[in-house]
Amino acid sequence: MKFLNYIKEYKNLLEDSDNSKKIQKIIKKITSLKKKNKLILVGNGGSAAIASHMIVDFTKQAKIKAINFNEVGLITAFANDYGYENYIKKALEFYAKSGDIIIFISVSGNSKNLVNALKYSKKNKFFNIAFTGSNEKNFLNKNSNLSIHIKSYAYNIVECMNLIFLTYIVDAIIGKKVYKVDK
Repeated sequence: MKFLNYIKEYKNLLEDSDNSKKIQKIIKKITSLKKKNKLILVGNGGSAAIASHMIVDFTKQAKIKAINFNEVGLITAFANDYGYENYIKKALEFYAKSGDIIIFISVSGNSKNLVNALKYSKKNKFFNIAFTGSNEKNFLNKNSNLSIHIKSYAYNIVECMNLIFLTYIVDAIIGKKVYKVDK
């Protein structure tokens, strides 16, 4: 595997005009969020790590309240009591309220706990956004209100692309890519 070929794959994925248009719609939706509402970001594994990173950027830099459900005590208690496949759905039952936006981050778009959470989200009329890869017909991509699909099956590439798009959204909301850090 040659490095420049690897980077070209990123370049080609970034130039997907369909995703570019959808990113603008996502920015508009997030910036229309009312002060009393919040973003909820969910994922598994590397996607959960991206959710953790992004709640900080949305909250601190973009001044948009954002949470996730990555606290180990919450995960283990809810997974133990409701099953791992339902822990995010149950967390949404406890934490989500009308007007919140739920962002699903997943490479496969078919993880059972995310699928169940999306079904709950749709049933309760939450606006949901998905960032996925792999098969374009994955559940999250096909069933979210807005979705960004990365046309790749490579986990690292999809996760990095999801992070690039999400950090771009924060910077676009702020209006610049370099900003002062409060001390």
